[in-house]
Amino acid sequence: MGGAKKTTTATKDKSTAPKDTKKGKKDKGESGPRKAEITVMVNEQQAMKIIQGSKVVTVQDLARQTGVKISAANKFLKESAIKGTVKRVGGYSGHYLYQAASS
Repeated sequence: MGGAKKTTTATKDKSTAPKDTKKGKKDKGESGPRKAEITVMVNEQQAMKIIQGSKVVTVQDLARQTGVKISAANKFLKESAIKGTVKRVGGYSGHYLYQAASS
């Protein structure tokens, strides 16, 4: 009732092969050219024109209309809210609505 399983010649060849010959994998110490860090700034005049031209604006709307990533638009709106040029008027769970602060 059972005993040791006999190994085939194919599995014997696999076990004796050197382990460092993996295809497509690089060593941890080896790295290619480093990518440059890219920072994208929102054009303040363009963004404020969009915000003032609409009743409310979301982060996604501003990102789409200015052509930047959502994270850049979110950062701009948060900083503008701190400065007082924009105020948060609604929304929930990170999906907030912003409108221009009345002067």
